[in-house]
Amino acid sequence: MQKIKTFLWFDNQAEEAAILYTSLFKNSKILSVDRYAEGTPGQAGTVMTVTFQLDGQEFVALNGGPLFKFTEAMSLFVNCENQEEVDRLWAKLTDGGEESQCGWLKDKFGVSWQIVPTEFMDLMSSGNPAKAQSVMKAMLQMRKLDLALLRQAYEQG
Repeated sequence: MQKIKTFLWFDNQAEEAAILYTSLFKNSKILSVDRYAEGTPGQAGTVMTVTFQLDGQEFVALNGGPLFKFTEAMSLFVNCENQEEVDRLWAKLTDGGEESQCGWLKDKFGVSWQIVPTEFMDLMSSGNPAKAQSVMKAMLQMRKLDLALLRQAYEQG
């Protein structure tokens, strides 16, 4: 059993979110769906929690009502293998959501994500401050990260 799990509070879209998220990542699946029982805060028979895995990491999604909302203070950071993965996840997660700056977005449920090519971190930690600064300057101008432009900035740095 995973000791620490991310717990996500939704109004009433926990199952819909879990279905979307598990469709996007390898090694992902819904593990269980628990329903509200008679005498509990939710409507009996409706989904209370969904436990799911994203790339083997467990999450729990709760239909807890409109009391709490997601903020950018917590985001899910995805290390992407290549630009194709960045593009695919960006398109799926911004569908009904909104783009932000520097590889950040909010999905249609309000959950914040950072969609980042792993190579970006390599470029930033290359040990060459001028090149890293050039990459950072380029990244700050982007919404969805563009690996080709980041590489170009590195070479020019």
